[in-house]
Amino acid sequence: MASDGYHESLNRLTKDARNMHRAIVSLKEELEAIDWYQERADACSDRLLKDVLLQYRNEEIEHATAVMEWIRRHDGHFDAMMRAYQLMLTEQPITGVEKGTGTSGSAPCPPRGSASAARGSDRVDGACAERVAPSC
Repeated sequence: MASDGYHESLNRLTKDARNMHRAIVSLKEELEAIDWYQERADACSDRLLKDVLLQYRNEEIEHATAVMEWIRRHDGHFDAMMRAYQLMLTEQPITGVEKGTGTSGSAPCPPRGSASAARGSDRVDGACAERVAPSC
């Protein structure tokens, strides 16, 4: 895959940037695999093979979800956007957030490294209380 390569010289990238690149490339690969298995299952005329292909697709969905969670935990802006859009476990309109509707009213967590994040979140619901530090 052409996107596996870095756009900048490796010696100019931090360890965190390289790890994020690995995660993003992995997510792209998982999403591509989901699409492949879905297409194959849709086109398949054999019920048993279709079931096997859908099982494989579901495993790829699990992998993609795990990588998205890692990205959220390691990038403050991803975390804030996922919270703002409430993309996890909700049925609210996706486009409502930008229009000022469709959110629960909770402000997103401050990005990691900001003054608010350094002193702790201003939110009282505790949703921003803990972020997982990079461990790679």
